[in-house]
Amino acid sequence: MSKRIQFSQHGGPEVLEMVEVATPTPSSGEVVVRNHAIGLNFIDTYFRSGLYAPPSLPSGLGTEGAGVVEAVGDGVTAFKPGDRVAYATGPLGAYGEHHLLPARHLVRLPEAVSFEQAAAVMLKGLTVQYLLRQTHPVQAGETILFHAAAGGVGSIACQWANALGAKLIGVVGSAEKAERARSLGAWATIDYSQEDVVSRVMELTDGKKCPVVYDSVGKSTWETSLDCVAPRGLLVSFGNASGAVTGVNLGVLAQKGSLFLTRPTLAGYADSAERLQAMADELFEMIGSGKVKVEIGQRHALADAAKAQEALSARQTVGSTILLP
Repeated sequence: MSKRIQFSQHGGPEVLEMVEVATPTPSSGEVVVRNHAIGLNFIDTYFRSGLYAPPSLPSGLGTEGAGVVEAVGDGVTAFKPGDRVAYATGPLGAYGEHHLLPARHLVRLPEAVSFEQAAAVMLKGLTVQYLLRQTHPVQAGETILFHAAAGGVGSIACQWANALGAKLIGVVGSAEKAERARSLGAWATIDYSQEDVVSRVMELTDGKKCPVVYDSVGKSTWETSLDCVAPRGLLVSFGNASGAVTGVNLGVLAQKGSLFLTRPTLAGYADSAERLQAMADELFEMIGSGKVKVEIGQRHALADAAKAQEALSARQTVGSTILLP
């Protein structure tokens, strides 16, 4: 038997319950991972609340974790029992002692990266990898703009951009968050609660604006972000924390300087086992070399998943949160 967190109806954290289920058996192409650490992400609350619909109810929760392969199904040759692995793109169900998922969603985890580090950083770190290394390959000396620079993804982006020699301007919402972003490698910060973002970008770039703007906020920052992109530059809209961007008039891109626009996702970049592993290898190298430090601010027992989600939703967390089976 194996313990897991599941929910049978949508609602607040109180709908999460610990249950005992049969230890999963892998079918063809599948792998069973015994989790050593599990990542907690804000998107998990969307599935629990019903904002995003799980395939069916009752449903497991979570997509990120790290552990050891316990069993493999027919046709799986890339992994064997005992292998250290991590994952972030698989089906729901990571909140458990075991997770059953297709082998193509697993990556090999080097000894230099701990299970806790991997569980805390896979989703956010792979996101930064595709943003800075693929969507717009950031070059040394470039000045880039990154919204929510003190958040989970932003905290890694500050460090990674600094390691690349780029000058990241971090948009944040308080003096404390500005200090945090700078401590992680941001070249400059803009506190949108006190400063006009566009004016400060113009000052910091001598009127040139930025070749790329990374925006995970969405609706409330859409116009601001467009006004910060240099002519023929790129706006990367990769989230909708304030709501989705809708009713886009493509003519605006022409009016503001023949701009480019993309709405990428991790799944769109990690769309094969080979690409996923290559992305993870680069992330793990950054962690192993110390260029990207993983901050785990909270550790909770798996049974306390509801408590952990409450703290996350109340913005009472610092860095990453992990669950320990």
